Amino acid sequence: MCLAVAVATQAAVRSDAQKPFTLVVDPGHGGKDYGCVGRKTNEKTIVLDVARRLGDIIKKEHPEIKQVYTRDTDRYLTLQQRADVANGASGDLFVSIHVNSVDRRSRNRTSVRGASVYTLGLHKSDNNLNVAMRENAVMELEQDYSAKYQGFDPNSSESYIMFELNQNSHVANSLELASGMQAELISTAGRADKNVRQAGFWVLWAVAMPSVLVELDFICNPSMEDFLHSEKGREKCARALANAISSYYQHHRRGASAPFRPASVQTSEAVAETATEPVVEAVAAAPTYHVQFLTSSSLLSPSDSRLKGVDEVGYYVDGKVYKYYSGTFPTLAKAKKRAATVRRKHPEAFIIKLLDGKRI
Repeated sequence: MCLAVAVATQAAVRSDAQKPFTLVVDPGHGGKDYGCVGRKTNEKTIVLDVARRLGDIIKKEHPEIKQVYTRDTDRYLTLQQRADVANGASGDLFVSIHVNSVDRRSRNRTSVRGASVYTLGLHKSDNNLNVAMRENAVMELEQDYSAKYQGFDPNSSESYIMFELNQNSHVANSLELASGMQAELISTAGRADKNVRQAGFWVLWAVAMPSVLVELDFICNPSMEDFLHSEKGREKCARALANAISSYYQHHRRGASAPFRPASVQTSEAVAETATEPVVEAVAAAPTYHVQFLTSSSLLSPSDSRLKGVDEVGYYVDGKVYKYYSGTFPTLAKAKKRAATVRRKHPEAFIIKLLDGKRI
């Protein structure tokens, strides 16, 4: 009996090793659900085109990645159907693509701009909650949606407590991907930085894999709509998302990792301003814990406002992205104490573990 179990276990390991990395792309809305509407175009059209362009890039640069679309035509899907497609494919990543907007009564409706990448979590602000409510409200197009979604009311803030209680085992990887995408949307697509955020999106809660929801920019701003309506703009957005996915894939499936830079080295202003190549230092054999709080597509100056108020700042490079952390700790307990402090300024900060310069 033990031999049979051992053989079955080995077979399962081989099967998992042979399983292709599966990317699930979810173009939001579709069919009778137009999403946000601008003067020239609408959300469902923009995100489907960006999703197709993203798929073309990934197919060309990483043909070994299996791609699954929740929709590849202009058709309506419920939130649960989207989650079912992702879970049925045993996806390794779920990327839901959207376009943002604000209420017509908002004073800055025609001037607001910028990209945000969301992960699942309790909303940290009313703005985050409003975005989640708008995206979740698509379930109201379904008959008897309350029963289908376990009594969840997308318009009631009390319903969102469920996301606070949810223990998402994929939170660290989701935040890693979100940070990389945010950095790429700024550097590659030229979008203003509206930050990585957390909020209660049903579709992110319902998928069993690392997941993010991307808001490319604001269609209510005529200038931003022109960008999103243009072929060049959509191609830039697709390229930004593809770069981040590629970096994540290489890190998690191939074990690639850039040299680790201890915080003590990076707090030197002279080193930070003049460094053009990685500073390779000997790393102890024991794992260390760090509080990651920021990513950037370029090396930041120590005087950068985003680093202000954070102690013992260091960084490492993952692909094309600089990932900043606070402190180097021998135990998780000590890192948790630092995390509580860092989250006052960077709510999405999370703890990472490094060994010999590689993320564990």
